[in-house]
Amino acid sequence: MDALLVDDSATMRLRLRQMLEAKPDVSVTDYADPAAALVEAQMRAFDLVLVDYHMPTMDGIAFIQQMRTIPHYAQVPIAMVTSDISDAVRLAALEAGATDFLDKSMRGVEQTVRLRNLIRLAKAVRRLAEQAAWLDGEVEAALRHMREREEEIIFRLSLAVEYRDNDTGDHTWRVARYSQIVAEALGLPAEVCRNLYLAAPLHDVGKVAIPDGILLKPGRLDPDEFALIKTHATIGQRILGGSTSELIRLAAEIAEAHHEKWDGSGYPKGLAGPQIPLSARIVAVADVFDALTTQRPYKEAMPFEAALDCIRADSGRHFDPACVEAFCARWPDIRVAGGQERAAGRRGAHAVTEPWARVPTLLREIASETPVLAGRFADGPNPRPAREEA
Repeated sequence: MDALLVDDSATMRLRLRQMLEAKPDVSVTDYADPAAALVEAQMRAFDLVLVDYHMPTMDGIAFIQQMRTIPHYAQVPIAMVTSDISDAVRLAALEAGATDFLDKSMRGVEQTVRLRNLIRLAKAVRRLAEQAAWLDGEVEAALRHMREREEEIIFRLSLAVEYRDNDTGDHTWRVARYSQIVAEALGLPAEVCRNLYLAAPLHDVGKVAIPDGILLKPGRLDPDEFALIKTHATIGQRILGGSTSELIRLAAEIAEAHHEKWDGSGYPKGLAGPQIPLSARIVAVADVFDALTTQRPYKEAMPFEAALDCIRADSGRHFDPACVEAFCARWPDIRVAGGQERAAGRRGAHAVTEPWARVPTLLREIASETPVLAGRFADGPNPRPAREEA
């Protein structure tokens, strides 16, 4: 246990030091100058502080007031050593944050017992502080574990959607990454960007209710089929809505509104402009861009630059202009996320390793062991991308 002793009297410092260090495991640091003691206290975590009342540059009450402003010393026992036993001084010291008093006139057993009690109190406070720190760490670890499990649930639910609608997880990961990049370019807080990255892959979860004959149809949809496939937005909200999880609620918001359009011509509610949740406006850009740049059963993949021109052309009609501007501002990062450039070749580019980056590998491992699925992977990394009706 470390004790700090502050007294301008060398005799008193020596006396108190000897009494304190007579106790097991007690180490004493003493100062005659209270200002120097305050500097030391900011750098070290003392368990007990003894301070004289009468000192030339700063009295004990002012010293205690300043000590209590240092976060570590909010609960540490601080005893005032004084020969002044007036009620006014003691009341002022207590209001400043003193824990107890040591009367300089005390001798023998009384002073020994008072110091022993202060040491016991200091050790108890330290144990409580250590226990509180341990509990804080346990709570933080538990919350982190809950967040990881929550992310894993989203990860696996997204995989279920991809198994029906997309032969690899590349679409899921790219939409997530594009969305995160746009959110960062918009200046959204880091936690919001991360949550969007995690929630965006569930944007098409409602497609689990769409019949395969429509979902996987190689040609264009007729009006009735298109009307049915549009219901996936509302179904997605029903699946995810009402959750107590912030991530799932965000995913529900995206699932319902990512086909709304800036000019109000989208579905399912015909929302326009700022009525559309920002998360859905961001994912709309990411989702359509990925649909344009990947092969579909009814079309070839569009070159990246041509797809960018399409996104720009629909700014203010389909897309929020601010989201399009943000998308364009981070174009080099979009190209990296889309596999057009290596991240290592660009300064400042950062690799994404979880949770969606593993999806393509996971699915291909399964495909290599399953003859039917393996055949569907024979034509390349993304032979049957998700249908997106822009």
